[in-house]
Amino acid sequence: MEWLRRHALWIALGVLLVALLAWALLPAAVPVETALAEKGALEVTIDEDGEVRAHDRYVVAAPIAGKLARMTLEEGDEVQAGQGVARIEASPLSVREREELAGRVAAAQAQVKEAEQRVAHAQADFEQARRERVRSEQLAAKGFLPSQAAEQAHNNETTQRNELDAARYRLQSAQADLRAARAPLAVSEAGTVLAVHAPATGRVLRIVDKSERVVAAGAPLLTLGDPARLEVVIDVLSSDAVKIAPGMPVLLDHWGGPGVLHGRVRRVDPAAFTKVSALGVEEQRVNVVVDFTSPPDTLGDGYRVEGHVVIAAKADVLKVPSTCLFRNGDGWSVYVVEGGRARLRRVTVGLHSAQDAEIVTGLAAGNRVVRHPSNQLSDGVRVKVL
Repeated sequence: MEWLRRHALWIALGVLLVALLAWALLPAAVPVETALAEKGALEVTIDEDGEVRAHDRYVVAAPIAGKLARMTLEEGDEVQAGQGVARIEASPLSVREREELAGRVAAAQAQVKEAEQRVAHAQADFEQARRERVRSEQLAAKGFLPSQAAEQAHNNETTQRNELDAARYRLQSAQADLRAARAPLAVSEAGTVLAVHAPATGRVLRIVDKSERVVAAGAPLLTLGDPARLEVVIDVLSSDAVKIAPGMPVLLDHWGGPGVLHGRVRRVDPAAFTKVSALGVEEQRVNVVVDFTSPPDTLGDGYRVEGHVVIAAKADVLKVPSTCLFRNGDGWSVYVVEGGRARLRRVTVGLHSAQDAEIVTGLAAGNRVVRHPSNQLSDGVRVKVL
């Protein structure tokens, strides 16, 4: 006992030293970020860029080749249906073009004459069939002809009437072809000015070029539309398009103004198109057309927005950030912080969005879950919450 009293200090120092060495050799606590499992609304969305456009857009094109006069309209001007929006002075035809048009007119005139003769012939046949039908009915009534002969005469009259109608339709078609053949000649004289009219009431959205210039037939001149009636076109991957249906809600943000705009899917195009992504990968994409619920006045044709099509939603679920989940075998797991240590929990996942995931089983509201779990973590490892 005397010896213990004399060496008690040294024994205590030795025990302390051993404890310090043991503590120093322990693995350091892994620093982690955490999030709380909490209840709330969860929406699963398909997110893509979109473009605002006029609901009804009209591209006004040059009906003939010629010299376009300088346009006096400005982008944003209102126009009425039938109002003149451009003037084109027809280009003179070359000798070859004029001969070709003259030949088409002559051929169309011959077709009209042929059709007129066919109408006259069909008219005569019909009148003859009608007279034979009247005589056959009179003779059959007196018993000089069987009733079958009267029926055949009536059927022949009906057939000839149909032939006459068909001949008249062919005449109308030939006359229309003649008018179409004469139209280029009517506006092809040098100096002839043709006014181009607006097809509908609206505003000028875009003018290709205001300057005086020579245009070809069919060249676009300007675009008309109603800026008060807007829609959004969002192109999505074809694999995502099959999940979208008309009537689904759409959230629109990053449009330049405050808040989130709302809309609904009106149509999913039935055909896809090929688009090369920023990484150079060819993708099959589908246009989804969205109607605004209440569009702001500041948006216009061609403006960019970000669209989020809501394909599934729940109002009150237990959820955690998607970054907390990791694959464990054939299921999902998370690390829960309990008593300064990470505890492995297997969980069942329901709805899963890019931001949050629904936890069906395995967690309770208020559990603190590790975000971005690293390979340093395992069940029971000490952690330090940042």
